[in-house]
Amino acid sequence: MNLEVVILAAGQGSRMKSTLPKVLHPLGGKPLLAHVVDTAEQLAPAAIHVVVGHGTEAVRSAMSEFDINWVEQSEQLGTGHAVAQALPHVSPQSVVLVLYGDVPLAELSTLQRLSILAQEAPALLTARLGNPSGYGRILRNEDNVLVGVVEDKDASAKQREIDEVNTGLLAAPYADLAEYLPRVSNSNQQAEYYLPDILSLAVEAGKTVSTCEAASEIEILGVNDRVQLNQVEREYQRRQAHELMRDGVSIADANRVDIRGELTCGDDVSIDVNAVFEGCVHLEDNVQIGANCVLRDARIGRGSVIHPMSHLQEVDIGSDCSVGPFARLRPGTALQEGAKIGNFVETKKARIGQGSKINHLSYIGDCDMGSDVNVGAGTITCNYDGVNKHRTEMGDGVFVGSNSTLVAPLTIEKQGFVGAGSTITSKVGSEELAVSRARQRNIQGWKRPSKKENRD
Repeated sequence: MNLEVVILAAGQGSRMKSTLPKVLHPLGGKPLLAHVVDTAEQLAPAAIHVVVGHGTEAVRSAMSEFDINWVEQSEQLGTGHAVAQALPHVSPQSVVLVLYGDVPLAELSTLQRLSILAQEAPALLTARLGNPSGYGRILRNEDNVLVGVVEDKDASAKQREIDEVNTGLLAAPYADLAEYLPRVSNSNQQAEYYLPDILSLAVEAGKTVSTCEAASEIEILGVNDRVQLNQVEREYQRRQAHELMRDGVSIADANRVDIRGELTCGDDVSIDVNAVFEGCVHLEDNVQIGANCVLRDARIGRGSVIHPMSHLQEVDIGSDCSVGPFARLRPGTALQEGAKIGNFVETKKARIGQGSKINHLSYIGDCDMGSDVNVGAGTITCNYDGVNKHRTEMGDGVFVGSNSTLVAPLTIEKQGFVGAGSTITSKVGSEELAVSRARQRNIQGWKRPSKKENRD
């Protein structure tokens, strides 16, 4: 079977009340349309054609990583008209599968079944809904064979009682589309050319239109407003969480974890509530992620613990490390085995050596730190001179006392010691003690300031 996929993505989505084209609204951290294309690619089609109209340049730019043939629909005159714009780009030997850029959760197995059914005549995906309002109804004869589809706005009261609906997803041989699409009329309340009208034309020509039923309502849910976007988001997140749990990951609450990219996990990983994973995140064996953490593009090594309320972005954490709570690790941070970052610590472009500790209330930026370094509370690396960034280098075994200011560029050699409260501006040699602070004076007989009387 030579399969080609046509994805309709030309609509504005006015009910989203947004300047962003509807198909670019994010689901799990990537555009709705990207989910549809991802699924389509798994069918290994000969080509994927995407019909665009509103916000064409923005859509094409957002989807530049995909191999797509773009087709422009300058006027949005209905789904039949949209497919007609793509047809000149399709091989006459192909079966065409029509998908929608705002229906992101269609299952691969469902689309495979639908495509197989369409070898000789059109095939339609249907669904049975408790509340079919708004959907086109499937019309069948006394032999239960499909004879047509009537749109909700054009249906009679009797037809609206039918609970089997048209999902819009269909497949058909190229020859059938080429023959029937030019005959589709726009004589309806919307004055649009409806793609499902080809089905009744095929039936009139003596063809049998096959159908298969969607496994669930969520599978065929189209996103037309932000309520529906939230529905598919929660279902998408639930699916990912359940898949992780089936693979052995402990998740405190499957309804309170968000994966907005790709999350891979080793054995015996545990994830507490409200964790958010963005980009590509890999958690190795026995990693623990605390509540309310955000990890973006991060690798967390075996046995490491990320305590609650921590934010990590573009970091590489070694094994048996401890981070947080309330830590912020910015891009370029790398921790070697057994390193510890405590509460209210911020790092950026910092390489923290094996067993080194920055326990609390410090900023370490643009820094190369050796092993077994101890940085006291309130320490900062002054890495920016107003124009350029400069690095601080600390050798193995360095000790930096609390409330110290390290003015880069600066080197503190192996076993160097910085006294608490110091401002260090020049090199500290190996095993040297650096102290830079005013001598303490105790003044006797001084008078504590008093509050002035209010004479008004």
